[in-house]
Order: sequence, then structure tokens, then C-alpha cells
Amino acid sequence: MSLRSVTLLVLLLAAAVTLAKETGPKTSEVTTPAPDVAQEKATEAARDKAQPVQLSGTVVDQSGAVIAGASVEVRSANGVVLTTVPSDTNGSFVISGLTAGNYRLVISDPGFETKEVPVTLGTTQASAPLRITLAVSAVSTTIHVQGREDSLIGIANSATQGTVGFTEIEERPILRAGEILETIPGVIITQHSGGGKANQYFLRGFNLDHGTDFAIFLDGMPLNQPSHAHGEGYADMNTVIPEFIERVDYEKGPYYTDVGNYGSAGSAHLVFFKTLPQNFIQAEGGMYGYWRGVFGASQKLGSGTLLYGGEVYHDDGPWVHPDNYYKFNGILTYSHGGDTDGFSVTARAYHGKWNSSDQIAANAVPLIGLYGTLNPTDGGNSQRYSLQGEWHRQDTNSQTQIMAYGFYYDLDLFSDFTYFLTDPVRGDQFEQKDRRWVTGLDAHHTIFSQWFGRKVENTFGLQVRNDWITNGLYQTENRERVEKTDSDTGNILPATTQADRLTDTQVGLYFENKIQWAEKFRSVVGLRGDLQYFGVTSLVTSANSGTASKFLPSPKLSLVFGPWSKTEFYAQGGFSFHSNDGRGTTQTVEPVSGENPYPNTPATPIPALIPTKGAEVGVRTLAIPHLQSTLSLWYLHSASELQQSGDTGGTVASRQPSDRYGIEWANYYTPLEHLAFDFDLADSRALFTTIDGDDAAPGSPGGRYVPEAVGLVISTGITLPDLKGFSGTLRLRYFGPRYLTSDGIYRSDPTALLNGAVSYQISKSWRVSAQFFNLLNRQDHDIDYAYESRITPAAAPAFTEVFHPVEPFQVRIVLQRTF
Repeated sequence: MSLRSVTLLVLLLAAAVTLAKETGPKTSEVTTPAPDVAQEKATEAARDKAQPVQLSGTVVDQSGAVIAGASVEVRSANGVVLTTVPSDTNGSFVISGLTAGNYRLVISDPGFETKEVPVTLGTTQASAPLRITLAVSAVSTTIHVQGREDSLIGIANSATQGTVGFTEIEERPILRAGEILETIPGVIITQHSGGGKANQYFLRGFNLDHGTDFAIFLDGMPLNQPSHAHGEGYADMNTVIPEFIERVDYEKGPYYTDVGNYGSAGSAHLVFFKTLPQNFIQAEGGMYGYWRGVFGASQKLGSGTLLYGGEVYHDDGPWVHPDNYYKFNGILTYSHGGDTDGFSVTARAYHGKWNSSDQIAANAVPLIGLYGTLNPTDGGNSQRYSLQGEWHRQDTNSQTQIMAYGFYYDLDLFSDFTYFLTDPVRGDQFEQKDRRWVTGLDAHHTIFSQWFGRKVENTFGLQVRNDWITNGLYQTENRERVEKTDSDTGNILPATTQADRLTDTQVGLYFENKIQWAEKFRSVVGLRGDLQYFGVTSLVTSANSGTASKFLPSPKLSLVFGPWSKTEFYAQGGFSFHSNDGRGTTQTVEPVSGENPYPNTPATPIPALIPTKGAEVGVRTLAIPHLQSTLSLWYLHSASELQQSGDTGGTVASRQPSDRYGIEWANYYTPLEHLAFDFDLADSRALFTTIDGDDAAPGSPGGRYVPEAVGLVISTGITLPDLKGFSGTLRLRYFGPRYLTSDGIYRSDPTALLNGAVSYQISKSWRVSAQFFNLLNRQDHDIDYAYESRITPAAAPAFTEVFHPVEPFQVRIVLQRTF
């Protein structure tokens, strides 16, 4: 028996009970209707309550012309798609079989704005016909959807563009804030050090380190840090409070003109609430010294809305030497207006302090255990304080948005990855310090028009960012800067390896044209130009001071075909880039370090910008009811893997180009209102174009594998949202094996984690949840490398696998009150 049949049966029984009460004897009544009259009224009442009602209407454009083939979705009050029908040749639609209640109609058609209409159906057989007018929106992709269950047909420009909504984020067990990004199909988030350090990102055949080719934005403000002391593109998600994210919009590949630096593999746009669904206060506690408190509220202030909230957090982790990670986050937003005309101002603040149990060599496990450390003084602290303002306006002819931002950031990080390899007496700990002031502007103007009867959208954009940076690399012991002695040569390594003041300026201009050529075909053509300028003052070696600049054009093209039978096809191609560390672009002398213990060693400056290019074909379909499915094949070429290494002060291989290619398959299935499945698979290959001997095992001539590149990724889960007050989810995350050296001699094992969560709505205001991590208590690895290290002063150097373990099984309890 179907759910609709059960619902109908329940309504019939309810109606019968109600009628029995209404038609039974009443002591207060003097007269009783004749039997035939009573029976007729009872039959009529039962028919009114039991029979499904009908909903009908007509879809037209602003001129009054009917729109045939428009998609009319019926959703429940909480957003689950119940049925979808097209408008006929007269623009009309009829939906039968609905029971009384509240619904949402979502009407869409390529070339028009999507419109949402709330509908309340009573117990009559038919409501008054609706007349729904869709405004012309050229081929705009600015329509906001709520999550993966919503259709992006007619909106998205590729199969790998999508949105993850607040409810999907809320239902997932999240061990650390960065795992919000694992809601994006194919993305893996790991950690190889203390909790306060930026996560390690993996996507599309990249070990992205901390963000080299994956761009992250907070309400349009970039999170990635160029010319960073630890690594290029450093993006720290610890500054994000998950409960304040309304949705995550994502896209993959170098095909989007509004995404410049770091966007070759993909980008994520975190959109924050301007008004919270509910005010809340939340307390959490769990194993390994974990506790967290967070609150959020929004209220009317004058003619606008004030949103404010904060987070305090502590976690020791399972480590022998506890992380003792404290962080504090705050957010304050004032907004005014709506989607078509308004502005907002947002201030954010973050402070974190932690210890680190860095990655350990495999041969050190018998000495210190799986969760031990070879240097208990590793750790760091970081702060970020930002202010951004945004203004937007839209009418039938144009749309304009301007966003300006500024922030202060600093990091002091102490790490030790080779232990006693360089100096067996004082060890190999080093300090990376980064302090910067940043300002930026992102503005674009879109004109809606028609060319020869074809709907057209032209966008002009400007993006400017300037970082004033002071950073450095220092030799340390127990967090004190000291000189060291190289064990191989006996040369002295100065306490200051590298120290610089630099200006990193990025200017991007772009133009994008979208045309709806025919009912089943549209195109997006873009051209972007980026100028990179570095001004570097070396505080150690004047020969490394100087300026460098580079201009790079990046054309883009997307072709969209369909839809046919609720299926759309895509083909894209485009160019992009990532910037290099500014210090490497003017460096003519290698810093003296354990990697290079010789003074006055000549160095070759590295390029300011590394170009990339890629292509993709894909399909998106809703042909199977309640199933959103996408499939794509992609290719990406990078001109070089060469980067400046914040850990050594020198450059890392390799100069030769690389090729990446893969397949992605994403599915989101909601067969019932209280049941959802998702299954996402991505498989990638990353190869150098020629043999690379620098990243090989000792004695090996090398190979073509790009070390640590992500391969197979599977993310899948089942979710039961809000079933009689209960909600639950069970999730599997599989991170496949990776080659750790270019010759393939060293290869990691796969990582498979099973996580879950269950919650219960105790009352209207109170909810309790439990989150379970690593349910199978597997001793897999969060991340793996292979390189040479020495685990004790007396030990011999060894080239071996180096890893950071996943955290063991643990439980966290969450108590939330809304008001």
C-alpha cells in the first residue's frame, strides 16, 4: 500500500469519527433532522473531507502570453518535491490527488525567473484557478535554490554545479568545521596537524594542500590567502560557524568568469543567513575533552534586521599530548531590503590557540604509539577579524552588486615534520609567521536585453584585492628561535631562514555573455583577464627583493542543450590559473635551510601565475521521479606543479606540466517525505607529462604519478528527517588509496569512515542529538606522505611512509533550545 493510500485511509477514518460525533444525539438539541437529511449531510461531509482536491492554473509571461512546457513542482510545506507537471500548449496545468493542507508551488521555465507560490488547500474539491506570471530573466543563474533536492535544470551551466542547503548541513555529523565542504560531491577534508591549522583539501586529482586550486568565499569575501607563510592559497575554515550557513553554492572546473585565482579545480561559496530561521542556543559535549557552546539570534532593528551570534569551542582530541584547542568565533550582520534591492554589513571575529600532534613516521609508532608525538611543543595561534559591506539592486533591465571588504589576519605556527633529520641535537622544528592587512572589492553589473528576439544577459565585472604582508620562516627549538647545525655538512643554519615584507596585488576584469539561442539551447561565453603584481622586500637577502608582474587572459565557454524529458546536457571548456607565492617570483638566492645548507646558492624565480585549462561534458536528469542525478567527464591541464614551499623557503618540484582527468557521478533521491538517499562517486587520475625524479623513492629514476593526488572518493548516506520527532542519518565516506611517490613505489591504504547521528524533538523548543564518529573504530589514516626523516637523535635517517591517523570512535551530545 502506498503512502498516499495510507494517508487517504487515515483521513477517511478521521472523517468517520468526526461525523459520528457530529450526527450522534445531542442533549441540548430539541429537534432531530429526518434520517434521510442527516444521511445526506453526513455523506456530503465525508465526501468533502475524504476526496482529494484539485489545483489548476495558467502560466504566462509579463506580456500575458502563455508559457507552454513550464515546470510546475508541488512541494510539501518543508520543501520535499511531491509531484511535477508541465503546463500544456495553452499554458494550463491541473494537479489532482492532493489532500487538504499547505503546499509550495515552484514554477520554472528556461529564460524566466523561477517563482515560488504558497498555496493552502481546503476540503473543497477544487480551488480557484491560479494565474502565475513569470518575469523574463534572460538566462540568469542567480536564482537561489535551497538544496540538492531542488531542480537546477534551466539554471545551472554544468553538471557539476550545485547547491547544498541548510537542512542537509544540519543533518550531517561534522567532526570539524571544514567538513561542511564534504557536502560537495568529490571533496575530501582532512587534517594532518593540530585542530587550529587549516584543513587539507582534496578534489579532482589534487592534493590541494590548504587551498591552492580550490577557491572558498564567505558571502563573496575570499578565504584563501596568497603568499602565505605556510602554503599558497591557505584557507582556514575554523573561522566559520556551521549553524549560520544558509547554503553552499559550488562549481567545479575553470569555466566560471566570476571565479579567478585558485578556482581551477572548483570553488565553494558559503552564503550566510541574514535572518535566522529560529533563534537558538546550543550546548555540546563529548569524548576527548570536547565541549562547545554556540548561540544565534536575529531581530528587527529599525527597518532592517540585526543578526548576531558566537561560538566558544574546546577539544583535546585523542592525542597523547592533548591539542587543548580553544577557539572563539563571533558574527554580527545588519541587513536591509530583499533580493531585488538591499544591503548588508557583516563583521566577523576569530581567535584560536592549539597544540599539535603532527604527522608521524610509520617507524615511530612502536616508540610513541598511534596517537603520540615526536615533538610536544608544536602548535600555534591565529586570529582573523573582518568587515564587509554589500549592496545590490535589480529591476527588469539590469542587476548590480558591489561588495567591499577588509580584514586583519595573523598566524604563528610551529611544526616539525622530519624530527631530527637536519639537527640531531636541537631537532627540526620551525616557525612560520604571517601577518597581513587586506582590502578588496568585487563589483559586477548585468544588463538584461534581447538581440534579434533572443534573450541576452551581459555581465561586466571587476575584482581587486591587495594584501600587505609581513611573514617569515625561522628555525626553532621548543618555540624559541635558535641557530642550528646541518648534520650532513656541519654548516650553520641561521635562526632566520626567510623574512619579508611584500605587497600582493590582484586585479581581475571579466565579461560574460549568455544567450538563449533557442528553446533547447543556450550558451555562456566569457573572457577574464587577471593582473598579478608583487613587490617584495627581503629582510635577509637584498638580492631577493624586487618586483614581478604577470597578466593572463582566460577565455571560457559553456554550451547547454535541453531539457528533453527533464534531462539537460552540458559541454564546457575554459582557462584559469593560480598565483604563486610572491617571495618565489623575486628569489635569486636560495635561503639557507636544512633543504639547502649552502650559502649563496643561485635560485631561479618562479612564475607569478600558473595557467590551467580544462574541459568537461556532463548530463543532469530528473527523468526518474524524486531523483536528481548528474554525470560528468572532465579533463584539466596544469602548466606546472611548481610552488614556493613555506616549510623550507625554497621551491618544490616540479616544473613539468601535469594532466588530470576523471569521472563524477552524483545522486540525491527523496522517494518519501521522510527519507533521503545520496550517493556520490568521483574517480580521478593525475599524471606528469614527463618523468619526475624529484618526488621519487630513493634510488628510483622516478615516474609520472603526481604524489598524493586523490583518486577514488565515495560519499553516501541515508537520512530520515523529522519522522515523528526523530531524525537520523548514517554516512559512509571512502577516501581511496593514493600514490605517495611519482614512481608508485609508495602507496597509501584507503580510508573508510562510518559516521552517524540521531536527534529527537523533545518539545517545540528543545531538541537533543547524538553524533557518532568512526563507528567501526578503524585505525585508518587521515592523510599520508612518503619522505625521509629521523625519529630519534641516535636513529638512522629513513625514507618511509608518514601519516596522521583518523580519530577513533567518539560520541558527542548536542542540546539545542530555539526561541
